[in-house]
Amino acid sequence: MLNQDCYILAVETSCDETSAAVVKNGTEVMSNLIASQIETHKAFGGVVPEVASRKHVENITLMLDEAIRQAEIEPDQLSAIAVTEGPGLVGALLVGIMAAKSLAFALDKLLIGTHHIAGHIYANRLVQPIEYPCMALVVSGGHTELVLMEREGSFQLIGQTRDDAVGEAYDKVARALGFPYPGGPHVDKLALEAAESEHLPRAWLEPDSYDFSFSGLKSAVLNTVNQHKMRGEEGYQAAIARGFQESVIEVLVEKAIRAVRATGAKQLLLSGGVAANRGLRASLAERCASEKIALVIPPFKYCTDNAAMIGAAAYLKWKQGSFSDLELKADPSLSLEEWL
Repeated sequence: MLNQDCYILAVETSCDETSAAVVKNGTEVMSNLIASQIETHKAFGGVVPEVASRKHVENITLMLDEAIRQAEIEPDQLSAIAVTEGPGLVGALLVGIMAAKSLAFALDKLLIGTHHIAGHIYANRLVQPIEYPCMALVVSGGHTELVLMEREGSFQLIGQTRDDAVGEAYDKVARALGFPYPGGPHVDKLALEAAESEHLPRAWLEPDSYDFSFSGLKSAVLNTVNQHKMRGEEGYQAAIARGFQESVIEVLVEKAIRAVRATGAKQLLLSGGVAANRGLRASLAERCASEKIALVIPPFKYCTDNAAMIGAAAYLKWKQGSFSDLELKADPSLSLEEWL
């Protein structure tokens, strides 16, 4: 089978984006459709799981049909159907899994359950080849992790957040500064435009630790905002946004660079929704250039949740001949290290 082109129809419904894509041989994106629910959840100030699941149900069939049509292939040309099995919101995951299983059964195609974070990491392979060993810095709404990959499909978690993930911290700080959901882009924009910076703490943890902690920083921001309000001051939001972003970025960059040096990684891969943060992208690129470390960052369209990244990761299992059966279930706490 490996002598023939592999066309994987991928499905991603782990949170609040419904996405379907066709990926050829794990690297060539032939179609990638994303239906965002941001406007729906903005009214609630965050993702409402039940609402997200209903929206997936409304969109998924049309998305699958359109992904195949835009790829300009026939359904019988598909090699496999891939779907995110975890981690994520259980109801949202179930919608994608049921759709993928139904389609795999109807078309008599192989089924590949895929790990969401593996997808974020292998989105980088849609940009350029990955060289091993490499280090992945995963930054998203629910994950902040450093993952060592000694070979293809090998994931060793060497650092993770002990409390809030980066994306969570951004959203909570944005809410304190008066921005709507999702708050990350607003904080990023304000931080880059700010003329001054309010100093905020850095959580380095133990000297040899690659773990992260952003709960204390979030609390420091809330305290600082309250102090400004009690003094009747205005116009402090920009300086706080810049100080918060500088604190987050300094810790992320320093620990990632230290992990690369300690492990002898050939590349540093930036992955996850917060990889779209312009301040982080710029700082990491500048530091990696000075340290002569090869940095790979996917374009913005492959940073947030999308099905193309799921197709890229699923190709690893395709090459191994490792497939799922129709008993596949959603696993909100699916282990990355044990997935492949």
